[in-house]
Amino acid sequence: MIELIQFPFSPFCLPVRRLLEFASVKFKITNVPPQDRTLVWKITRRQYYGVPVIRDGAKVVFDDTDDQQIVSKYLDGKLELGLFPPAREGVQSILWRLIESEIEGATFRLNDIYYQENVAADQQLQYLRFKERKFGRGCIDQWRAQKQDWLEKLETGLVPFEQMLAHSPYLLDERPLFVDFDLFGMVENFLFSGHYTLPKSRPHLRKWHARMRTVRR
Repeated sequence: MIELIQFPFSPFCLPVRRLLEFASVKFKITNVPPQDRTLVWKITRRQYYGVPVIRDGAKVVFDDTDDQQIVSKYLDGKLELGLFPPAREGVQSILWRLIESEIEGATFRLNDIYYQENVAADQQLQYLRFKERKFGRGCIDQWRAQKQDWLEKLETGLVPFEQMLAHSPYLLDERPLFVDFDLFGMVENFLFSGHYTLPKSRPHLRKWHARMRTVRR
């Protein structure tokens, strides 16, 4: 059985989880604390400490690059999902870079404002330390103060996707491709805390999100 090693609100794990659900295969989820990647370090033989990681029997798959989508491509090939058609390779590559920079940059900050609701009490100190070592002291307080600005940045960043979805049920085709799962993961990260909803000014995106939550191959 395929095992997904993740933490539940990771914007990079959420697409993989939804992809597995889409494939209608049985899989196991193992959650690790966001700030403690000891298990990942162990099973990757000290090669990697990020998530998601897939364990498929004796095979361990992880993406130690910035833009190759190794995990998703492995599952796509194994499960024969057709999420990376050659004719869409270039445009998907452009889109996922945009999704994983402009969109993810807003969604994770907006979600992290509520980290105390998402992270167990005994793990919050290490989570805060983990974030501040990466983004600077007081980063979450700063994002909280800038919340409206980040909401506006997200709403603006979603404009190209709203425009695409005005003409198609999914971003590039009549069926979902990888970039749909990638954007879905960022949106789910944004919505994870329960404090937000998708902007009413993005009606096509809202309908797409509803479709993505239930679609199966």
